[in-house]
Amino acid sequence: MPKIAAPLTDIQVKNAKPKEKAYKLADGGGMYLEVTPTGSKLWRMKFRQANGSESRLAFGTYPEVSLAEAREKRLEARKLIAQGIDPGQARRKAKEESASASANTFEKIAREWHANRLSAWSATTAKETINRLEKDIFPEIGKLPIASITHPQMIAALRKIEARGAGEIAHRLKSTCARVFSFANQHGIENKNPAADLKDVLKPVKSSHFAALAPEELPAFVAAIRENNARLYLPTRFAIRLMLLIFVRSSELRTTPWSEINLETGEWIIPWQRMKRGKLTVNPDQTDHHVCLSRQGQELLRELHKYTGGGKYLFPNQRDHEKPMSGDAIRMALNRMGYEGKMTTHGFRALAMTTLKEKLGYRHETVDRQLAHAQKDKIASAYDRAQFLDERKKMMQHWADYLDGMMNNSNVVIFKMA
Repeated sequence: MPKIAAPLTDIQVKNAKPKEKAYKLADGGGMYLEVTPTGSKLWRMKFRQANGSESRLAFGTYPEVSLAEAREKRLEARKLIAQGIDPGQARRKAKEESASASANTFEKIAREWHANRLSAWSATTAKETINRLEKDIFPEIGKLPIASITHPQMIAALRKIEARGAGEIAHRLKSTCARVFSFANQHGIENKNPAADLKDVLKPVKSSHFAALAPEELPAFVAAIRENNARLYLPTRFAIRLMLLIFVRSSELRTTPWSEINLETGEWIIPWQRMKRGKLTVNPDQTDHHVCLSRQGQELLRELHKYTGGGKYLFPNQRDHEKPMSGDAIRMALNRMGYEGKMTTHGFRALAMTTLKEKLGYRHETVDRQLAHAQKDKIASAYDRAQFLDERKKMMQHWADYLDGMMNNSNVVIFKMA
């Protein structure tokens, strides 16, 4: 029978002295203390693998690992052996998984998810998404292994955003983070997705429309443009007048190159690639948009050409003429005019839609086509826009005359279509 070793005592382990050669003090169950000539005391355990070969495990050094702790490690190893599991391989696998978990931080996975989505997004969406993550999420949980992130940590990051008054951004980032966690799970990086079920943690955000003036407020607004008490930069004043006349999207107006406009014929066609729905990566609307310039619109553009016609854009950036006007220029000008919170750049479109329908009597379909809104019936979309082109040209001239009447303080004639 094999010799049964008497269990070690704490005193024996503590008092074990180094000798000229390394020696072992057995504790039983395959575990022993190896004392080296330098005085190091190492916990070891020998065991046989399923194929019969002998292997050893290292449990650490004494006194960092006590006798009691070494025995706990021996018990865990023996349980694995009883299940037919090699404790050495199990330990290596655990280390690899731990290293993998530490390497798979939230920021690393989020950037992989972002890169994977680029082909489905517009450049603006891609930039906005990563900027929000870099500003609000990565500083809070970006360095943490994605599998270790808890609900409290996720909630704390989102509430910090909410606390500065950015409730809508907090809600959007909650959804973004949930998609990142889901992306990780789909790639075998398991996590609890703590953002997925945070339904009642953030305060609800009331949906609101872009601020826009009512038709009754239009005369005062036209007067404010005419008087220019805000002393606006001249091209910016031109931009506001054009927004009122043609009510295209502000992004489409400020990035318009002079090459799109024929000042001789008065024709202005925005290529579909620059239109909002033309920028969609999936099923983009490939219909060019006819702006339908009125006589006043053509005159205004010819006047503007005297100031900016030598460059690429109708409205060049003040600091760098190779770039278009800033996206905030018109909004800030409206604020200077005293319309902060009352009128936005998108509000020009809402104001025109309401006034053309309620005051000038144009039908919704005609105004809708002029606004270049998406049509539910894709097949009929191009046909509809062509069908309404003559009617839209008449409507835009009537709209310009209507505004002129206000500009000149004359009586405004309301025209009802048959």
